[in-house]
Amino acid sequence: MATYAIGDVQGCYDELRALLARIGFDSARDRLWFVGDLVNRGPKSLEVLRFVRSLGDGATVTVLGNHDLHLLCLAEGFAKRRKDDTLDAVLAAPDAADLLGWLRGRPLMYREGAHAMVHAGLLPQWDIERALSLAAEVEAALRAPGYREFLAELYGSKPTRWGDALEGWDRLRVIVNAMTRMRFCSPEGVMDFHVKSDKAPAGYLPWFEARPTRDEPKIVCGHWSALGLRLTARVSALDAGCVWGGSLAALRLEDGALVQLPCRGYQGVTEE
Repeated sequence: MATYAIGDVQGCYDELRALLARIGFDSARDRLWFVGDLVNRGPKSLEVLRFVRSLGDGATVTVLGNHDLHLLCLAEGFAKRRKDDTLDAVLAAPDAADLLGWLRGRPLMYREGAHAMVHAGLLPQWDIERALSLAAEVEAALRAPGYREFLAELYGSKPTRWGDALEGWDRLRVIVNAMTRMRFCSPEGVMDFHVKSDKAPAGYLPWFEARPTRDEPKIVCGHWSALGLRLTARVSALDAGCVWGGSLAALRLEDGALVQLPCRGYQGVTEE
């Protein structure tokens, strides 16, 4: 049995299937961890959702990314279509309701053994157990009968920092933004949402450098294609920019073996 963490797929279905063939994935024996952003910008988001869902929870764990949440908001009328969205086939599919319901039920964060997985990052104030507890608050809101009210309040970049006294939608929005959108933050946990390159703005650090040293599981993440593949003792960042013409990465968690599949890309320039 092997567990493979897979970088941002973003609708690159053909590349995903080719990567799984290359690593010899067997759903009866192995497991896949997807770091989020299963959908969007690539051409086959519908096929990716159907395939990953078909593998079942016994073979896969998928955390939510910002593009996955964008799809949920778009489906409910709480987001505007972007020029680079490639989600029409999902929204028009006869099984759209089932797929979106399945997606809405995915965790925001996951921990097992020596690894914890989140799409973007964790604020320096949060240890792993605290972060899992906060993620559970968001998951409960997404799975509740009134989930549409939460999706209606999801968009926005404020507040930009965590506070234990935060309540309501502000509290949930900060959790979501940290875990699905953050790249840089200050040592005090103030987030920057303007810079998408790998060059930190003044006063900020990559979120994983802002975290104090703790005895904690290694964090597996994606989201940051401009950073590229980054494997350290504390973090395994796996967004190698498949949709931009980079590669799709699979990291075997048991021993750190890495397999990358070069990708042709479906967007014209590297994300800035």
